Amino acid sequence: MDIRQLKYFIAIVEERKISAAAQRLHMSQPPLSQQLKAMEDELGTRLVERSGKTLELTASGKALYRYALQMTQLMDEAVSEVMEVGKGAKGSLNIGINTLSSVELPGLLHRFKARYPHVTYKIQQNESSRLCELVKNRVLELAIIRLPLELDAFSVIHLHTEPFYCLTSPKMRGSGSEVSLSDLQDVPLILPSTEGLGVHYTIHMAFTARQLKPNIVAECSDIPLLLQLVSSGFGSAIVPETVTRQIPGGNLHAAKITDPQLTGATGLIWLKGHHLSATAQHFVELIQEERQ
Repeated sequence: MDIRQLKYFIAIVEERKISAAAQRLHMSQPPLSQQLKAMEDELGTRLVERSGKTLELTASGKALYRYALQMTQLMDEAVSEVMEVGKGAKGSLNIGINTLSSVELPGLLHRFKARYPHVTYKIQQNESSRLCELVKNRVLELAIIRLPLELDAFSVIHLHTEPFYCLTSPKMRGSGSEVSLSDLQDVPLILPSTEGLGVHYTIHMAFTARQLKPNIVAECSDIPLLLQLVSSGFGSAIVPETVTRQIPGGNLHAAKITDPQLTGATGLIWLKGHHLSATAQHFVELIQEERQ
């Protein structure tokens, strides 16, 4: 038996006449009678019996009717859900976020949820270079990363550019709201990234452009630990503006670095030439709309 035959059987049971069931199904009576007989032959039992001008279910027919209702309902629900997933109304948004986080992501997710309330989310945090690998390997569909990186294999939407700040502990607190790279040349510095990654490269290139050599005492991509190290006086840190929003109130002093060479950018990436799920496509469309 198949779903089509079960739907025929449901119509026969509910109409209690072959002729009425055939009319409901928009088919002629003989083929419907043949389908009923084929089901009875396959199951080796009578499903209905004639009682006057109507049909009555046998015990076997009653059992089949219960299962037929369940199975057709499940099939209808499956078709509906698959279509919703295909349209992006359901499904999962599988996205990576850089270790330094993104000030934009929470707001984007709230607006996306307002449009697609039944979507679920899988959010993975990692270094930008690792996120690129995960997108290439199709573990993630989308990722918000720190630039610059080699991105020839990806489509990219620029999200925002932000300045960098110098964080110092209360023990080493400066009075100014701004500072230059030359002011920081001899200051023990902690970088919020490791060698070979975008933020590390950006900071080093900004010092090099000024013909300065920074005094790097540590590299730490774990932001809560970095903030603890700065608070304890272990060193000062150069961080993107995003990180300053994670500082517990009043614990650290943040001074904006004025050099125009030192800015950080973030972007949304996905793999070129590969299919994106409807859910991921809708997320990309939301970002594109907001940048028009």
